[in-house]
Amino acid sequence: MKYATLLAAIGFAVSSISAFAKTQPIAIAIHGGAGTIEKSRFSPEQEKAYRAKLKEAVEAGYKVLEQGGESLDAVTTAVRILEDSPFFNAGKGAVYTYEGEHELDASIMDGRNRQAGAVAGVRTLKNPIDLARSVMENSVHVMLSGEGAEQFAKLQGFDFVDNRYFDTKHRYEALIRAKKKLHKANKTNKDYQAAHQALANEYKMGTVGAVALDKNGNLAAGTSTGGMTAKRYGRVGDSPVIGAGTFADNRSCAVSATGHGEYFIRYSVASDICARVEYQGKSIEQAGKEVIHDVLMPIGGTGGVIIVDTKGNISMPFNTKGMYRASKSSNQETQVGIFKHD
Repeated sequence: MKYATLLAAIGFAVSSISAFAKTQPIAIAIHGGAGTIEKSRFSPEQEKAYRAKLKEAVEAGYKVLEQGGESLDAVTTAVRILEDSPFFNAGKGAVYTYEGEHELDASIMDGRNRQAGAVAGVRTLKNPIDLARSVMENSVHVMLSGEGAEQFAKLQGFDFVDNRYFDTKHRYEALIRAKKKLHKANKTNKDYQAAHQALANEYKMGTVGAVALDKNGNLAAGTSTGGMTAKRYGRVGDSPVIGAGTFADNRSCAVSATGHGEYFIRYSVASDICARVEYQGKSIEQAGKEVIHDVLMPIGGTGGVIIVDTKGNISMPFNTKGMYRASKSSNQETQVGIFKHD
């Protein structure tokens, strides 16, 4: 009798695990930056190319999840594709500093245990998201910057590229326009802060990121950026700051942000959204809307976020004219958007 009971218990446990595996949702969302993204600025060919790259990245990440891979692997896979594209302000398409060079930032976070890794101001790493993950997994630190981060990368066996690898014509042209505006502003006001604030938001934004939920119910988030056009003095935005541009916790949700980083840092945007979900019981749609539209908008904070929760729900709110974005889940086919009404 006891033997029969034991067999029945084992059978029930196996069937329960099998049922969980079948019902546990998987989901991924990605973004390629938010800002003044208007349809009139795109030729049909350009729009098609951007949509194709977003689709490629989200489906590559989803394939990792579909095959039983971890959310961390899905996130790094998707972000790496966006970093390698000249379309987005990360990796190959990174904007220029005031001095005409590139300084890259990235971060990643594991929702299982809040482990996180980040790098800031790296100049010769082809895929900063990979180095951020290495910092998380192979160091005792959360964030490394500049020469120290690259020294750590050498010890980890990373390959390096020349800083000129990140050059693109359209980003250089944006730098020239930004510097002209700064010089014009300086003629009437010698204050650096005032001159910089006179720049349009399009020069202050641009990021890529991904959030994912895997078959084990684990969340992850990752973000990568080239920063702000014509940035100076080693400026670091929200992308590598855990809680500002990136956050993941299995008790709530995973978030990757894009926008004017200074506001996202000051208002701890990513962690605020997850806190509203965890402590106030709000949906990710409600929490994201409150922070992006009700908290940031009144004080001039522009941008957006992508969010996924432990049930596979996805939300992608933004308060700008557009945000490059895509998503896919076990309950939703691939969706790609660029403009507000996509």
